[in-house]
Amino acid sequence: MPNPASPPRYILDEIVLHKKQEIAQMQKELPLTFLQNQLTTAPTVRNFLTALQENPSQPSLIAEVKKASPSRGIIREDFDAVAIATAYERGGAACLSVLTDQKFFQGSFANLRTVRSHVELPLLCKEFIIDPYQIYVARTAGADAVLLIAAILSDEELQAFLHVIHDLGMNALVEVHTLIELDRVLKLENLRLVGINNRNLENFTLDLGTTKQLLAQRQQQLQSLGITVVSESGLYTSADLSLVAEAGVRAVLVGESLVKQSDVEQAVRSLLRHDLL
Repeated sequence: MPNPASPPRYILDEIVLHKKQEIAQMQKELPLTFLQNQLTTAPTVRNFLTALQENPSQPSLIAEVKKASPSRGIIREDFDAVAIATAYERGGAACLSVLTDQKFFQGSFANLRTVRSHVELPLLCKEFIIDPYQIYVARTAGADAVLLIAAILSDEELQAFLHVIHDLGMNALVEVHTLIELDRVLKLENLRLVGINNRNLENFTLDLGTTKQLLAQRQQQLQSLGITVVSESGLYTSADLSLVAEAGVRAVLVGESLVKQSDVEQAVRSLLRHDLL
C-alpha cells in the first residue's frame, strides 16, 4: 500500500502508471481474443440502471465491497468479500460495487467473480479503467456495470469505452469531481449514469457540497437528458442521504462507513432507515 501521507494527485498518477504495466502483463497471460471467447460463458447481465431506479421515495444504495484505500489504509482487517456482499443484500442495497484494484485497494477480479456467484444484485466493477481490455475482464468476471473516471480519461476514450460497455450489455457509471468534468461528460453520446464524487482529488478532502453545487448548476440539463445521478463518498447517515436527495440525486455509493461496522446488515438498514419499518 502506498503511504497515505503521499500527495493525492501523485497517487492517482501512480495508479494509472501501474495499471498500464498491469494490463500489459494481463494481455500476455490472456490475449484479448481469448478473453472475448469467454464472453459466451459469462454470467447473464443484470440491469444496473433499472435497479437504481426502482425506489423513487429515497436514493437507492450502491454498497461497496472494499478492504482498503490509499487514503485510509486497511478499513477492515477481517475482510470477507462474500460475507460483506451478502450482508449488503440482506440489508436492502439495490446494487453492489466491488473494488478490483489489487495494489492500492487490495481488491481483485477474483473477489468480483466470487461475489457474483453468491448474490443476485447487479454489480459495479470499481476499477481504474484505462484500456478496453479491462472492460472485457470485468464482463467475464460477472460485472453488470463499469466505472469510468473522467479525471484519467480523454473525451475520446470516454466515448469509445462507453460504446464497448453498452455493446456488452452493461452500464457505465461515469464519475466526475468538478463542473469542468461534468460539462465534458454531458457532451457524450448515450450517457445514462453520472457519479459525482465528493472527494477532492487534489487533497482527498470530503465535501457533500460538491454534489449540491454541481447539481444546482446542471440539474436542468441532466434531467432533460434523462441521466441518473449518483453521489459518491462522504455519505455516513440517513441525513446525508436526505441532503443529496433534495439536491436531485437518485442513488448513493457508500463503502467505508458500512464495511467497518461490526453488523454490516444492520448498518445498511439504519442508513436506509429500514430498521424503523
